[in-house]
Amino acid sequence: MYGRSPMHKLNSEIILYHTDGCHLCDIAQEQLQALELDFKLVDICEDEELAEKYGIRIPVLLKSTDASELGWPFDADDVIKFLGV
Repeated sequence: MYGRSPMHKLNSEIILYHTDGCHLCDIAQEQLQALELDFKLVDICEDEELAEKYGIRIPVLLKSTDASELGWPFDADDVIKFLGV
């Protein structure tokens, strides 16, 4: 699933690691949508390695260009600073 917006096209892919039923993940997704950012949702429960790595840390934003991560808690200002937009 993707959040899309023509306003903030980034050269890097942004991934939001989440899982269904995670209320913090829902909040993080809403923040990204409010910022009108492109991002890809990746459910950690669909990959054993991701579940092990992020199981107690989600939601986590990953910037694929440099593999940097922004862990919860974060707000819109933190996301903007992290992405440099």
